Amino acid sequence: MVEKSELLRVPVFADLPDDQIEWFISQAQELHLKAGDTYMREGDPADAMFVLLDGQLEARGEIGGEAITIAVKPGSVGGVLPFSRMKQFTVTGRALADSRGLRFSTALFPELVQKMPELTQRLVGLMSDRIREVTRLEQQRDRLASLGKLSAGLAHELNNPASAAKRAASQLRSTLKQIKDASHDLGRRELTPTQKSEIEKMEASLTSVDGPPPDALTVSDLEGRIDSLLRSHGQNDLWQLAAGLARRNVKPEVLEPLFGSLDGGAARAALVRIASSVEIADLLNEIESSTSRISDLVRAIKEYTYMDQAPVHNVDVVKSLETTLTILNHKLKRGVTVQRDYLSDPLQVNSFGSELNQVWTNIIDNAIDAMAGKGELRVRTYRDDGCAVVEIGDNGPGMSPEVKSRIFEPFFTTKGVGEGTGLGLDTVQRIVKKHKGAIQVTSTPGDTRFQVWLPLAEVQGRS
Repeated sequence: MVEKSELLRVPVFADLPDDQIEWFISQAQELHLKAGDTYMREGDPADAMFVLLDGQLEARGEIGGEAITIAVKPGSVGGVLPFSRMKQFTVTGRALADSRGLRFSTALFPELVQKMPELTQRLVGLMSDRIREVTRLEQQRDRLASLGKLSAGLAHELNNPASAAKRAASQLRSTLKQIKDASHDLGRRELTPTQKSEIEKMEASLTSVDGPPPDALTVSDLEGRIDSLLRSHGQNDLWQLAAGLARRNVKPEVLEPLFGSLDGGAARAALVRIASSVEIADLLNEIESSTSRISDLVRAIKEYTYMDQAPVHNVDVVKSLETTLTILNHKLKRGVTVQRDYLSDPLQVNSFGSELNQVWTNIIDNAIDAMAGKGELRVRTYRDDGCAVVEIGDNGPGMSPEVKSRIFEPFFTTKGVGEGTGLGLDTVQRIVKKHKGAIQVTSTPGDTRFQVWLPLAEVQGRS
């Protein structure tokens, strides 16, 4: 038999009147559990509240697709609480040791509310704490999932230029050997100063040419013409040089003077040296471009996370948007075109670290998903009554009125199981409100727009 003193040691029952404690004990079912016994099962009807008096219990289940384990200690109250909407148990509870407690049926909750109002109030507070903890876990999972997706995308974005730079460096090593051998060959030949000058001028002119690369059809045509030129002068095994020169947009008539002023061996050595110099210029450009891309990504990551900066500071809205677009480039480049319409005047808002970037990331990521990865993303900024306004739109299928009315609700999602937690736009709304701003959405087929108002860091002159 459970004593009143035992129940009074449970925090939510502390200091309650004796008659209420006696009533609760008289209505509850005493539970005696052996180690390993199950007292509730996931999926079963949620029909009871449990109070653990002695022993040790454990609850296992899933929250947002992730397995969780909760240790239940003496003095804990679990199961269904008054005013809960739970229909089925979401976890399975087992005894880890011999345990004793009380089981209170949900059928008695209306009477409980009448007879024990103070306990009811405490249990509602306990339920609120439980909801906050579940929400916190979901938000943490959502942040980790978002971080995981961003990390995977950035790893891919960084790997591409890094691999290109590595390949170029490897090719550069062999090309340097070619130019060294060709230079030695030319050095052994008795060339006149005029011949040497002609080779050097051609080499300088071809390596200094800078412009857009020719299209594939032009390259193919040039390669064939250069190869024909070389074969006409007895150079039948230099087709690889022809390909490299064609990619540099070198015309065959530019090379013709070599064969007019040099003998066959010298012309061949000069051609190898010139072609190697052209290839080295290309490889150096590729290395420079690749490392610049890596540097840009690293800078974007630092700006996105606001590393080494104060937690609260003024943020340029357009720069923040561009940083986010850079971070999400791995998703955008698969088929999304970005249309920008930025106010020329700078718009600065007072921001908490990288939180604004979370807002843009969630909205843009949702837009990309809505368009199934292919479509037009429109990003616009303007000033309105002391606020910076950011409008992010897409030409996806739009939202139904029912979906639109619920998109900011926690845990509401239109995505499949395991694809979304339903906390992305809830997080967006909370961050915007934290910044004393506002957010609204309009949606019709082919035109969905999110508009975010944020107070300017200082009142700026109207343009």
